Amino acid sequence: MHASIHATAANTPGGAPRGKAWLRAAAALLLAAAPLVALAQAYPNKPIRFINNFPSGGPSDILARAVGEAVQTALKQPVVVENKPGAAGNLGADQVAKSPGDGYTVLFSIDTTFTINPHIYKSTPFKLADFKPVMLMASSGLLVGVHPSTGFKMLKDLVAAGKTRALNFSSAGSGSPWHLAVEIFMDAAGVHIQHVLYKGNAPAVTAVFAGEVDAGVLATPGMLYYVRTGKITALAVTSRQRSRLAPEIPAVAEARLKDLEIEVLYLAFVPASTPDAVVQTLQKAFAEALRWPEAQTRLNSMEMHYEGLVGADVGKRLAEASQRYGRIIQATGMKVE
Repeated sequence: MHASIHATAANTPGGAPRGKAWLRAAAALLLAAAPLVALAQAYPNKPIRFINNFPSGGPSDILARAVGEAVQTALKQPVVVENKPGAAGNLGADQVAKSPGDGYTVLFSIDTTFTINPHIYKSTPFKLADFKPVMLMASSGLLVGVHPSTGFKMLKDLVAAGKTRALNFSSAGSGSPWHLAVEIFMDAAGVHIQHVLYKGNAPAVTAVFAGEVDAGVLATPGMLYYVRTGKITALAVTSRQRSRLAPEIPAVAEARLKDLEIEVLYLAFVPASTPDAVVQTLQKAFAEALRWPEAQTRLNSMEMHYEGLVGADVGKRLAEASQRYGRIIQATGMKVE
């Protein structure tokens, strides 16, 4: 019976051509997939570049170099970190978006490239769909700090002063999370702030302890050294909980300014054309790197909380942040300066 059915199918008009067409299509698919399979099997066989789209010395740069050391050991290939700052991260992200999808160019970024920039720039040369997420590695809060000469000891002191006169706040660049935090602060607390831009977190922190500005809402690790030495007075952290590094500093919610809560997400991406097998190799290496005791110590020292999210979970987290920030930007009129 089986032979009869097979013979009938083969002898039906058009049956043989359909079979040959199917074989030709299958062969074409196999030929097209062969280079990708070979790439995945051979990967990596040369140095990998981490493109950090923010200035050197900042939290994302420090994290990129820490992870790079561990990934280099895990994948047995050199990892080189290159800084490509500019246009609130757009320049570096665009470079990676237009790079070959071979796993040798990885974007090290913070979420604002995708959650703030689309709302404050008329257009960006890339979109989130141009990338595949490798991992949402970590998150961190910010610290509200002031120069001691202000005399402010608590967040309510800063708010009270801001209602009677303009205060100068430094931030680490237009469109950065620090810029957004200043805008949120003005909106949530009803104070008047003059936003002063600096090229990176480090010079923005320097401006606070040097007395160039009254205050800043900046990365916690960069501020804490100067808090410890008395050059900056810490008023609050923007995370949901108190800092592990400085538990004596209250969270903004304790000052009834929960709307000021903001976190920075640290992520790695590759171009969208990168084969899934290569992405998975990178994900495994990143997961191993972030589990190293040295990496855990580095994360803790930078007040970063391990996340380890991959795939659709990354997109969901970014979408939630983008929706919130979009509403804030529209309400405050925040723009690129």
